[in-house]
Amino acid sequence: MASKFAYQLEPEKFILSHGFDGEWTAEPAIKMSGAKIISGTAVAKSIREELRNEVTAMGKQLADFVPGLRIVQVGGREDSNVYIRMKIKAATEIGIDAAHVQLPRSITEVELLDKINDLNEDPRVHGIIVQMPLDCDTTIDSHRITDAVSPEKDVDGLHTVNEGRLAIGDLGGFLPCTPWGCLELIRRSGVEIAGARAVVLGRSKIVGTPAAELLKWANATVTVCHSKTRNLEEITRSADILVVGIGVAEMVKGSWIKPGAVVIDCGINVKPDASKASGSKLVGDVDYAEALQVAGHLTPVPGGVGPMTVAMLMKNTVRSAARFLERLARSQWALRTLPLKPQRPVPSDIVIARAQKPKDIAVLAKEIGLEAREVSLYGNKKAKISLSVLERLKDKEAGHYVVVAGMTPTPLGEGKTTTLMGLVQALGAHKLRNTMAALRQPSQGPTFGIKGGAAGGGYAQVIPMEEFNLHLTGDIHAVSAANNLLAAQLDTRIFHENTQKDKALYDRLVPAIKGQRKFSPIQLRRLQKLGITKTDPDSLTAEEYGPFARLDIDPDTIMWERVVDINDRYLRTITVGQSPTEKGISRETRFSISVASEIMAVLALSRSLEDMKQRLADMVVAFDKRGKPVTADDLGVTGALAVLLKDALEPNLMQSLEGTPVLVHAGPFANIAHGCNSIIADEVGLKLVGKDGFVCTEAGFGSDIGMEKFCNIKCRTSGRKPNAMVLVATVRAIKMHGGGATVTPGAPLNKQYTEENLELVQKGLPNLLQHIENGKAFGMPVVVSLNAHSADTPAEHELVKKAALEAGAFAAVVSTHWADGGAGAVELADAVIKACEQGNQFRLLYDLDLPLVDKMNKIATTMYGAGKVVLSPPAEEKVKRLTDAGFGNLPICMSKVSGSFTGDAKIKGAPKGFTLDVEDVYVSAGAGFVVAMCGEVTKMPGLPTRPAIYDIDLNTETGEIEGLF
Repeated sequence: MASKFAYQLEPEKFILSHGFDGEWTAEPAIKMSGAKIISGTAVAKSIREELRNEVTAMGKQLADFVPGLRIVQVGGREDSNVYIRMKIKAATEIGIDAAHVQLPRSITEVELLDKINDLNEDPRVHGIIVQMPLDCDTTIDSHRITDAVSPEKDVDGLHTVNEGRLAIGDLGGFLPCTPWGCLELIRRSGVEIAGARAVVLGRSKIVGTPAAELLKWANATVTVCHSKTRNLEEITRSADILVVGIGVAEMVKGSWIKPGAVVIDCGINVKPDASKASGSKLVGDVDYAEALQVAGHLTPVPGGVGPMTVAMLMKNTVRSAARFLERLARSQWALRTLPLKPQRPVPSDIVIARAQKPKDIAVLAKEIGLEAREVSLYGNKKAKISLSVLERLKDKEAGHYVVVAGMTPTPLGEGKTTTLMGLVQALGAHKLRNTMAALRQPSQGPTFGIKGGAAGGGYAQVIPMEEFNLHLTGDIHAVSAANNLLAAQLDTRIFHENTQKDKALYDRLVPAIKGQRKFSPIQLRRLQKLGITKTDPDSLTAEEYGPFARLDIDPDTIMWERVVDINDRYLRTITVGQSPTEKGISRETRFSISVASEIMAVLALSRSLEDMKQRLADMVVAFDKRGKPVTADDLGVTGALAVLLKDALEPNLMQSLEGTPVLVHAGPFANIAHGCNSIIADEVGLKLVGKDGFVCTEAGFGSDIGMEKFCNIKCRTSGRKPNAMVLVATVRAIKMHGGGATVTPGAPLNKQYTEENLELVQKGLPNLLQHIENGKAFGMPVVVSLNAHSADTPAEHELVKKAALEAGAFAAVVSTHWADGGAGAVELADAVIKACEQGNQFRLLYDLDLPLVDKMNKIATTMYGAGKVVLSPPAEEKVKRLTDAGFGNLPICMSKVSGSFTGDAKIKGAPKGFTLDVEDVYVSAGAGFVVAMCGEVTKMPGLPTRPAIYDIDLNTETGEIEGLF
């Protein structure tokens, strides 16, 4: 429907009106004497009604969505205040959330730019206006200010980018409001713009120049006049369309106007008028009385262009909000993938990685739907993602969730990360699905030890691999610092409690500062825990000093260890406190590798900053002499730990060799902790990919270890239900479990592995089949990915695929991603897509209300094929202690060797009915699980005789790292 905008005084006269639907219709116009009066007030009203309907529709499209407009004013000029009130009134009528951001006259340019940047990054704000002129005490470049507004929020249309777009005929940006309003009024006059001669009187940046551009792109022949123009009257008298914005009251007389012309008066001037109560009246740049006798169509002042300026400002704001909603609802990423050119023979991992130039990480972030304010750049190849993205996308439907696990591996590894990277490259770059890889950050221990890096391999990698495998953004260092701060506070507290009386200890814990004493918030929590309701430190009695000041830690129960992120066997047992200054208070302890710290597991399992802080508070470091748990919060260190870990909780963004996004975050040990990346990274990924996308994550070691904990611990915590499991297998590993020769890193493979041997494959299949059963036990469709090696034969592949399908695998495919990148995993991607279409039947393995030992038995018998679990006497005693302390309803984290279903790494295959011995039990209360130690599992690896450090070097001429793999 066309919009009705004018009032009928003489029904026989009509104006052709251009409606919002693009059609032209005949509408009545106001007719007085000669010219037809084009009522900007009426047109603006109809536009506001249309916009109100659009805003209502937006709220239905996304619950609680409201377009946001911010009007920035420096100082308090009353004339500016009048305009601002008009704009806010119009916005409120339409349903726009408009706010007046009034800043003091004393503000500096830098402060104003900072404020505008904040508004640029606020997703609730879709339009920003800087009210001119700036009423300030300092010197501020107004052009710099208008250009500081994001072009995507510049609803005034004054940004250089938007001006430039208009200059070249790109009308997809924001059009300046007054000229746009003028054009709309001309169109509604019924005069044909195309081919008409238009004259614009005035060349200001805000009105004249953009009005001329708009008329030009509407196919008028345009002349721009200004104060230096000669024969001005002659030129204006030739105009079919005359737009006046010269800034001189009533300058244009009737003699300047071509009879029947359309005259648009953009001027507004104050003229003395004794007949008015105010003593003045508003007039335009055109002599209205004279023009009325000559022109064909004329805009009045006031009531002409003015209301249209505000209306078009609102139209720009609603348009901006609509674009925001469109981006939010857009299901397919505009992802630019990176082409691969696989070489033969396949070069080393680092050569492949360096041959591919990564995209600028800011570009990738924008491609996948991240706002600039949600990305903290660490150079141009990696970035952190703000947790605020989860709030912004909270109503967005999550994508498909795929876990990549493995069969029981050889010491060389079977390419689980490589397979995951090949899969996401296939899904993202070849199947064109929104796909995110979600990986753990690797420890530097294996990188400098014997295993090497963990970025994948061949043509299926995370890049740049050097940054991925080394410091990345410092998260592991933050975990190390937090862990060791807690260890230092623990030993220090024991020392001070052993060397001071109650009163002296209390006075030092709550000192008088400038004559006043007060408890810190964490000390008040300690009082509440003790049942002491007092808040004045001076009100505690002598009997209350001791319970508050003394934790009475039993040194024999200390579970907290210091950490370092390198392999160092000589730190496996140490003695601390040997300095004379420690007064003989020493104890035997040990170091663990950083990724074995409970804080790393806390980081991986936290769902928010608040959740992380509570988990840190709950960490049990020891028991007191009465058998009660002592926590990090008791030691007063919770807030300090949270400060150290604040940035580490944000996931890291990197990319694959083919330019698809990769989230890297957290790296808990798989045999000590739960061996998975963070819940937060997965949540960010699932929201960004959208309902038709895929997040592919991995679980450490075999399905019996990492995948079981991924389901029973991680998914139980997050509430997510994975759609499918990819099970990575190799002919090499299957042969090893069939009785093949020992596989030793650094040593040549026995010919059993380099020649076809179907008998060994047949004998080793039970191990693979047990892992298939493990996935099925959780209700997940299992897709077996046979990671092809050059020595494999087609017959061996067919034997494995046939056995996997007969065992109930959803699909079994051979993948060549190591050699071919994503192209080599397209069949795997197709199988995963189909598996995720099956409907989610995921289920957990056990209920939390089962006793701790029953949960251990459930895991061992179902996942490992064991007959039963037997606890050592100390383990039985600890189970009782933990149950009595309230930890009996936690899930179990089984800690055992990765090279066997049993507790003995030398036993291969898939034995049944064996006894699994549990030697020790302890609680990771902050992480939220109880650890059952099945045999001796070291938490501090050692360096081999020839570690990778012999090959790692820095080229001082190029600055490149050499020798990583």
